[in-house]
Amino acid sequence: MDKLIYTAMTGAKELFGRQAAVAHNLANAVTTGFRAEEHRLRAVPVVSQALPTRAFAVEASVADDFTPGPLTQTGRTLDVAVQGQGWIALAMPDGSEAYTRNGHLEVNVNGVLQTHSGVPVQGDGGPISIPPDNEITISKDGVISLKSSSGAQNVVTQVGTIKVANPPEAELVRGADGLFRLRDGSAAPADPNVQVAPGFLESSNVNAVDQLVAMISLQRQYETQLKLLSTAEQN
Repeated sequence: MDKLIYTAMTGAKELFGRQAAVAHNLANAVTTGFRAEEHRLRAVPVVSQALPTRAFAVEASVADDFTPGPLTQTGRTLDVAVQGQGWIALAMPDGSEAYTRNGHLEVNVNGVLQTHSGVPVQGDGGPISIPPDNEITISKDGVISLKSSSGAQNVVTQVGTIKVANPPEAELVRGADGLFRLRDGSAAPADPNVQVAPGFLESSNVNAVDQLVAMISLQRQYETQLKLLSTAEQN
């Protein structure tokens, strides 16, 4: 009886966490490059001086869905999408490296190439600086070329290469800022096999229909936990 009561009680509690994850996924169904999140539960026995029949439902793991999302053509010069597996590397303020699939880039007032949220993009030698009054072109291998809009307009200059990496997905963890990092905090090496699609953005890989069905299913599971508690009380 203890096992039924404690499993149902903690199961109902943990279902709130899963419901919050589903709501978070739905809220980011249109966020560029977003990766869906999934919470998994399991029952474990309580090892203590208490009764050995007690078991808790706990969160076993938080999994991320790394399935690539569909690409949408924008035609914007500074929009890039990673094709297939891979990540765009970002230079964090603390000197570490983070990874994103959101290739909606811009140039700040200091001429530094950065994400829409203000994080500099990692180049082959650090953050990439782009002089003003230039036409920007990004190739499939991430090379950024400039052509002056005045003066010698036929001269093309390469100013840097966007670092793209393909670290093992099992080693990636999502931070509170939504960016991914390697579990040990190191920087992944650049992967020349990863290519980007200039003028495209990757949409979220969240399937809104699946998430809505999951939300209904979680609500039914929660009701089941409450019924089990009621049954245990009657017994």
